[in-house]
Amino acid sequence: MRVDELVDQYEISNQAVRGLLIDYLTRRKADTDYSTLKGLARNLTCHFWKNIERINPDQKDLRIAPQDYAAWRQVITVKDDGKPRLGQDSIVITLRSFYYDLHTWAADEPERWAAWVAPCPIPPSELRGLGGRRRRINERSADRTRQRQPLLSSLVNYVETRYDRARLLLERADEAAEGDVFTHEGTEYRRIYTEADRKLLRHGDAVPTRVQETDSGQIIHVGTDEEGAFWDWAVVETLRHSGVRIEELCELTHLSIRQYQRANGEVIALLVIAPSKTDRERVIPMSAELFRVIASIVRRQTRTGRPIPVISRFDYHDKVRSAPMPFLFQRQSGPTPMVFSPATIQVMLGRICGQLAEVQREFRGLKFTPHDFRRIFATELVNSGLPIHIGAALMGHLDIQTTRGYVAVFDEDVIRHYQTFLHDRRDIRPEGEYRDTTEQEWAEFEEHFDKRKVELGSCSRPYGTPCQHEHACIRCPMLQINPKMVARLDELEEDLQVRRKRATAEQWLGEIDGIDLTLTFLRAKRDEAHRLTRRSPVNLGLPHLRPPES
Repeated sequence: MRVDELVDQYEISNQAVRGLLIDYLTRRKADTDYSTLKGLARNLTCHFWKNIERINPDQKDLRIAPQDYAAWRQVITVKDDGKPRLGQDSIVITLRSFYYDLHTWAADEPERWAAWVAPCPIPPSELRGLGGRRRRINERSADRTRQRQPLLSSLVNYVETRYDRARLLLERADEAAEGDVFTHEGTEYRRIYTEADRKLLRHGDAVPTRVQETDSGQIIHVGTDEEGAFWDWAVVETLRHSGVRIEELCELTHLSIRQYQRANGEVIALLVIAPSKTDRERVIPMSAELFRVIASIVRRQTRTGRPIPVISRFDYHDKVRSAPMPFLFQRQSGPTPMVFSPATIQVMLGRICGQLAEVQREFRGLKFTPHDFRRIFATELVNSGLPIHIGAALMGHLDIQTTRGYVAVFDEDVIRHYQTFLHDRRDIRPEGEYRDTTEQEWAEFEEHFDKRKVELGSCSRPYGTPCQHEHACIRCPMLQINPKMVARLDELEEDLQVRRKRATAEQWLGEIDGIDLTLTFLRAKRDEAHRLTRRSPVNLGLPHLRPPES
């Protein structure tokens, strides 16, 4: 859709504002992709101006009255269906950027933008707590990952078992002639041909494999079932072993498979991920499991002896068609090969979870999305000990903090890593420290606490450390005043005042500075002692024995 079509789909009344929004989005189009541009148009046109016109139909410019802004802010808290809106911050930030962009552009092109410059209606308090709200979003994502990671093995086992059963049934059915009865996993099947199949045979065309259950009479299109089971398995396995984004999965081609030979002659299979969200190409070393999946896809696409069909893929985000390429995730849609779309893969995963929910109650009301596999992949990488910056490179993140947000920390992982830390720390410490304390060492330890007792209270310096202030206790921050010694502080202050008068008379300027500094510390410690004295004690009570049970 063109920029004017993105704006006009929301049918705003003010044509001047319509023109402004078209001009603004046209300028922003140069530095954004289509998906981002579409989101900007929705936030500014639908969520902002369309609602402003409903609140105040006479609004002619961007100078929004405080009461209108307050009413608009209340409107966007809920969606059209009445459910709470979680993405309010993105709308507010988009609107704030819109106002400040106009301010900036008006300085360079006043004839075009200056007429629309107005104070931003969003008060600074709106963005207060934004960091906390974003942390809440990360916490919800981490909780979602914790819920789904334990269920991943059940999901994988289901798609593998279903594919293996369908594949073996197809092999048995292909070996059988028309009318032959065979048994597979305790169920009897009969190979059948329909009238349409016989017509295809007469023309020398391939015939779909169909069987009929002898007990129920149900006709099963084995080839179609095996095809669906294969792609379910391939999608799940590729997502969980590579951590790619859904768009990157759909863009994988035969050219994405490369190899790298190390200095020792070992050959490493690589999967090259085309630039997508961050516009940066990256390379993923394929594990044995991932290589098996990719090899199975290539073998399926080339089983007829022909190369993988070269077709064009439509990008639903950028609304453009790619150059013809041998995409891996493609299958026949009638006579035409079609590349899988992200929506198709979402439907596949939803169907799998729905089927599992019938036999496992943990899957009831729960669905996996492609991004869930990506978060689980990142969590397993980092929690298994891989440095997080390497995980960021494999995930295609430009900022390591993004990867940190993907990783869900489990209580067990925290305990395991902390125990490992303690073990490693013990290994590097001298073994001589891990022995029983001698009587002399224990006596020295007790003597340390005896020597910390001074006239005004006690010294809180750590064990094994000498006095750092040459016993000038009044000036030392380690001195803890005993409230009973406040009167002694008053005596010391009187003595210091007498000494100061003598120093002033004799013009001992250095002595005066030293006494003033001591007086400052003394008064501060006396005030602290008074504060502790005024603090009321906390009565914890005494425990009582429970009455004996009758």
